[in-house]
Amino acid sequence: MFSMKKLAGVAAIAATGLVLAACSGPSADNSNSSSSSPSAAAPSSGGPLKVAVVTHGSAGDAFWNVVKNGAEQAGKDLNVGVDYYADGDPGNQAKLIDNAVAQKVGGLVVSMANPQALQTSIQNAVKAGIPVVTINSGEDSSAAFGAIAHVGQSEGLAGQGAGQRLKAAGKTKLLCVIHEAGNIGQNQRCDGAKQTFGTVTTLQVDISNPTDAQSRIRGALQSDPSIDAVLALNSQVAARAVSAAKEASSKAQVATFDLNADVVAAIKDGSILFAVDQQQYEQGYLPIVFLKLYKENGNTIGGGHPVQTGPGFVDKTNIDTVAPYAQRGTR
Repeated sequence: MFSMKKLAGVAAIAATGLVLAACSGPSADNSNSSSSSPSAAAPSSGGPLKVAVVTHGSAGDAFWNVVKNGAEQAGKDLNVGVDYYADGDPGNQAKLIDNAVAQKVGGLVVSMANPQALQTSIQNAVKAGIPVVTINSGEDSSAAFGAIAHVGQSEGLAGQGAGQRLKAAGKTKLLCVIHEAGNIGQNQRCDGAKQTFGTVTTLQVDISNPTDAQSRIRGALQSDPSIDAVLALNSQVAARAVSAAKEASSKAQVATFDLNADVVAAIKDGSILFAVDQQQYEQGYLPIVFLKLYKENGNTIGGGHPVQTGPGFVDKTNIDTVAPYAQRGTR
């Protein structure tokens, strides 16, 4: 068995945000190995504890690949079997949770972009004696649904921070681009930006149709030349926003949530002002640590409050430090 002394050491490192230094980096590639059901997954390596990670990530989404990398690396470090599943449709995500419960997994990690759609499935997991850690979205519903912890960033506060930075940069009218309908966290980000920035217009696009998303952003900028800032809520949308601003001959500068290789390059060349970094590798890694401690030592964490992984901010002042980690798939 993985010793409690060693486990406590890993937990302490993780809790201080130094997981990346402690790990050699993930061996997982950057593909999204989502599955339609846990029964379709390949057998997991690892010890007696088996954990299912079920997220709302879209296929090929760089953000969720990093979450997956974190969860799988934690599984290797802690001798825990980890299976990762993803589906952007809330109903399908609920079915993935139900399937994991039916397979009697030892722990469950769930992102809750649409909490109400997942409530019954999560509560059924809790009733079955399966400890649940929620991540990324839905922190306000986490404890009420019976989860033992939530790991993520407070989206409203992150939005406030983004709004403050854009206002300090001299911007006066902001377009906030929502890319997933019904995602409560994205609305909270735009609402937070409104509180600190001032004049904010929201635009709904579909992340699964990037060409149309770029067209819609371009159209919004062309119809209102007074927009001088665009806040994307996803790194892939940010790249489209940069292209849209160029096509529209707009003065608008782009900021974004989350990192990928394109955002790193764009921050370096000045086409993106900054990225709000919620350090999603920790959102994959830390829940596995917490579930291991809970199952083997009865530990809980957070005292009913979320474990915050962000917001951090990446701009030209620190991009050279962060870039190598983004390249290897841990930021």
